[in-house]
Amino acid sequence: MTRTSTCVYHLFVLSWYIFLNFYISREGEDPRKSQIFLNGGQWKYLTFLNLFVFLSFWILFLYDRELVYPKALDNIFPVWLNHGMHTFILPFSLVEVILRPHCYPLRKKGLTLLAAACLAYVSRVLWIYSETGTWVYPVFAKLSPGGLAAFFSLSYIFTIGIYLFGEKLNHWKWGDTMQPRKKRK
Repeated sequence: MTRTSTCVYHLFVLSWYIFLNFYISREGEDPRKSQIFLNGGQWKYLTFLNLFVFLSFWILFLYDRELVYPKALDNIFPVWLNHGMHTFILPFSLVEVILRPHCYPLRKKGLTLLAAACLAYVSRVLWIYSETGTWVYPVFAKLSPGGLAAFFSLSYIFTIGIYLFGEKLNHWKWGDTMQPRKKRK
């Protein structure tokens, strides 16, 4: 793809992301939204921080939707918005792999940065709970402290799998042309 096509695509995705955040943040139209976004605002949800939540959201949703997106939210947010936040990221991500090669850092560095990001998010979730006594996602209230540790650990392992899969897709599509060179000894 040409650089122009890639820029147009990125502009489209950015516009979509801005539109979703703008639509959701219009609290004045529905006072129920302000209750949902108490204790951390909309930024306490992983969806608003990175949008790459397709698999984890839909797995939990299909298991028991009340754990991640209670049915009561259907009266506040339209169905298209749920899909805009939790479904469209998959095709957007796949198109991204097809459009441009990505230069992944050395695996150790990439996984270290990923661990730091995951730890920062988990720390924020735990901080919100310690300050407010409410969990960001209802699923956390159902887990014991050991269950929470297992959930967060398994989520990190799952995230590593997604990262490595993205790296592999990039390699299948683009080869080694964008891989960082190893330092010489």
